[in-house]
Amino acid sequence: MTASSPARDVEIVEVGPRDGYQGIGPFIPTATKIAFLERLAATGLGRIEIGSFVSAAALPQLSDTAEVLGACSAIAGIRPQVLVPNETYGRAALDAGATLLAFVLSVSEAHNRSNVRRHPLESVEEYRRLVAALPAGIDVRLNLATSFDCPFDGRVAEADVLSLLEALVPVRPDAEICLCDTTGRASPDHVERLFAASLARFPQVRRWALHAHDTYGLGLANVYAAWRQGIRVFDASFAGLGGCPFAPGATGNVATEDLAWMFRRMGAATGIDLDALVPIACDGAAIPGGLPGGRVRQALTASAR
Repeated sequence: MTASSPARDVEIVEVGPRDGYQGIGPFIPTATKIAFLERLAATGLGRIEIGSFVSAAALPQLSDTAEVLGACSAIAGIRPQVLVPNETYGRAALDAGATLLAFVLSVSEAHNRSNVRRHPLESVEEYRRLVAALPAGIDVRLNLATSFDCPFDGRVAEADVLSLLEALVPVRPDAEICLCDTTGRASPDHVERLFAASLARFPQVRRWALHAHDTYGLGLANVYAAWRQGIRVFDASFAGLGGCPFAPGATGNVATEDLAWMFRRMGAATGIDLDALVPIACDGAAIPGGLPGGRVRQALTASAR
């Protein structure tokens, strides 16, 4: 935390500009994406996932990520994070100037093959090669998709998550590890058990995170369950935009404004100016083709009338 950074008890990672946009059909102009980043960063959101380096044919909405990343150098307070699914796109992100990579792979073989056409252990090797090639000063996050449930195979065994982590953690022990509820079907008790087991098995990992979806209305409950286990980093999307295009039916991230509201009521500082965030969320909810979610946006705008 720098002298100018807000104090935080909890870090909310804004993933709307990646996870929120990727399923939207009509192309969002690059200038519009950059303008949203400027506004989001001004609310106190520091780390923002600004896009992903992936096949433009698979996700044309994110084909301008390199250009968006380049614009971030002029945005005060932003710490841009980019998602990469393999070594090739990881190297492309580095060439574009990325300094924080989120490498994604799935615990579920069916989902990993659907997403990146590889067995999870093949993705582990991709991750190993990418990490070995990283220059100094590059931070890494691991996103474990389908840590709780798979859209194709159903509930994912906790033992499978721990087994995959056994292969991944030694590669880069200082990497942040994010367990992802890709389908939104996780329940609070499942979240608590998996984090408790993961923290006990891998004490060398200093930073854990949760990526929750609100598809079944359990997003905030699952965040709170993880918080009870000591997790202090949570992904969220302004206006609740988003869902995984490779997980049928997985609509809706936890809304950033809902999460900021909950933690404010709990007395946990997020460093986010909620009053400034809500109008941005309202504009995000109006993006053509988007599927917004969340409740706080409507509640606060209604009470202001």
